[in-house]
Amino acid sequence: MARQELAEIRQWDDQRLAREINEAYRALFTLRFQHATRQLENYRALRDARKRIARLLTVKRERELARLRGES
Repeated sequence: MARQELAEIRQWDDQRLAREINEAYRALFTLRFQHATRQLENYRALRDARKRIARLLTVKRERELARLRGES
């Protein structure tokens, strides 16, 4: 499933990627807040949110490196 999601993320444009990163961080903040107030029932959601952010940031970094290689 992660590979399918990663392939889909790679097709997004830079604006959508930035928007999704922002939304993922907001979702993680909400989950952390729920965890702190003992309202979170699904603790795996925290892990999944962190992994999603990592995938998004990986694609962002891949694009940055590709641009740098293209400029050289």
